[in-house]
Amino acid sequence: MTYRQLSYSELGLNLRDVYVQMGYGGAEADADVEAEVCAVEELIAAVARPRYCYFVAKGTLDTVRHVLTVGCTELNVGRIISRQLRGSEAFAFFVATAGAEFEDLQMRLKDDDDMVRTFIADSFGSVMAECAADRMEEALQTELDGRRWRHTNRFSPGYCGWHVSEQQRLFRLFGTESPCGVSLTDSSLMVPIKSVSGVIGLGPEVRKLEYSCGLCDYKDCYKRKRF
Repeated sequence: MTYRQLSYSELGLNLRDVYVQMGYGGAEADADVEAEVCAVEELIAAVARPRYCYFVAKGTLDTVRHVLTVGCTELNVGRIISRQLRGSEAFAFFVATAGAEFEDLQMRLKDDDDMVRTFIADSFGSVMAECAADRMEEALQTELDGRRWRHTNRFSPGYCGWHVSEQQRLFRLFGTESPCGVSLTDSSLMVPIKSVSGVIGLGPEVRKLEYSCGLCDYKDCYKRKRF
């Protein structure tokens, strides 16, 4: 398994994504909001330790039942994801997180009853988790370059028809209770909350789509908000 802890600066986070997450879209934030965002970013940068882990395994994809089988584990990934994973010769399973340190900071802001900064931090956390997953994809692709392989988009339980309860089966594949320091509640919620997990298809014939929201009808998807 590949594991890496990152500094905040290594995330390569774009503040535009934070503003989009906050609901600004193409609108400009006023000076007071920008000052608060910068102040929260400074707090986060001082403590955050985002991280990711992933491993690569062989699997069998049944495009009729829409099931990905890895060892003795069946993942009911659904029609949309099974279609996008077609042609994969192996699969990468990953967890990426903004980290417990960030969540501790967020809770301190909440305990201080600073709802503005709590909201801003919440938006940062969502973007940080995705940025950590982006860095994971880059590391994965570096490994694949030697084999002249490519990778698909990443797909997570709870999106594109893959039920969130499948998170339990996915996490068991890692062989540890808390891969990357992330655990699951009985209802399949990840802790720390600002975390992402999922699967990526690998092989010489697969491809990553820059924009694939037309495949899915989930209106509140983070990726949809970016475009």
